[in-house]
Amino acid sequence: MADVLWEPTAATSRDANITHYLEWLRSERGLSFGDYDTLWRWSVERLEDFWASIWDYYGVGAASGYGTVLADRAMPGARWFTGARLNYAEQVLARATGERPALIARGESTALHEVSWETLRGQVGALAEALRERGVSKSDRVAAYVSNLPEAVVAMLAVTSIGAVWTACAPEFGVRSVLDRFAQAEPVALVAVDGYRFCGRSY
Repeated sequence: MADVLWEPTAATSRDANITHYLEWLRSERGLSFGDYDTLWRWSVERLEDFWASIWDYYGVGAASGYGTVLADRAMPGARWFTGARLNYAEQVLARATGERPALIARGESTALHEVSWETLRGQVGALAEALRERGVSKSDRVAAYVSNLPEAVVAMLAVTSIGAVWTACAPEFGVRSVLDRFAQAEPVALVAVDGYRFCGRSY
């Protein structure tokens, strides 16, 4: 048997999300699992029960409830939570907390900095409103030519918050690759950076 490389402290185990989930299963579903392997076995043998419990445990706030957890088991092509409609950005922002930062970022030319949930929510709302004013609506495609920056996260959440479709390419992709991808999407709007830095050079 291999050497144990790490073992959680009692406090870490007590505060772990999986511990809270196990306690929730016990109190809300009347299910008890003696160890991780037993929980895992249940999760793969009782797929519908497991995923329904995950949906409920995390309080997924769908605009409409689901009819069936797993309507079609065919792989590929399995259909999960049929009938449910939810918004990705809404799910992300619903987890906002004042205790921890929403984003921690560091760029090649920028110092490490944090973006609070309040700031993120405000920026997402402002950009979403600006997109709506420019005619972007549900099911429209918005393309982004952006680097991995906090602003890219803001833009993605703003686009998805109004039900539009997000597609993005990094500036280093090359012109041909970017044009090919964006042509397929037929975007109604473009979010773009005017340059980026890589290995100490500006492009």
